[in-house]
Amino acid sequence: MPGDKYLYNNAGTVTEKFSVQASAGAADAGKIPALDATGRFDPTMMPTGIGADTKSISASEALAAGDFVNIWNSSGAKVRKADASVAGKEAHGFVLAAAASGAAATVYFEGANTQVSGQTPGPVFLSATTPGAATSAAPGGSGNAVQRVGFAVGATEINCQIQTPIILA
Repeated sequence: MPGDKYLYNNAGTVTEKFSVQASAGAADAGKIPALDATGRFDPTMMPTGIGADTKSISASEALAAGDFVNIWNSSGAKVRKADASVAGKEAHGFVLAAAASGAAATVYFEGANTQVSGQTPGPVFLSATTPGAATSAAPGGSGNAVQRVGFAVGATEINCQIQTPIILA
């Protein structure tokens, strides 16, 4: 679906034009872009190096959309569910799409995790009871990792700002 139209001066004639839907690169310099259905810029509209900070990494277990994940070495980089009950499984990022074990998962290192549910606005921490999940209560058990992963801005969105974990004595 085309975006909104705007008027521009075409050699003295007022002309209606659609906003740019997909960038052709330098040829579209200075043009007005349209937002996608979520109200954000389509990633193809952004120049290289600008956009979501992501990495495609092979999953070593099944991941659900919204899971917070840990990157670890198993004959190369792999990604698994982060778990605050296990030292060394702190969160490094999150996934917005499910991935089967052995499949490539797109890991996001910052930004909005919009694939969560049941959140209460406020600080959120990596869960010590449900691997991959976030909770509003910091873990309190011996050996647990207290790691703030962001701030819930609504029931279905966490603004992720993953911090260094503290392992409880």
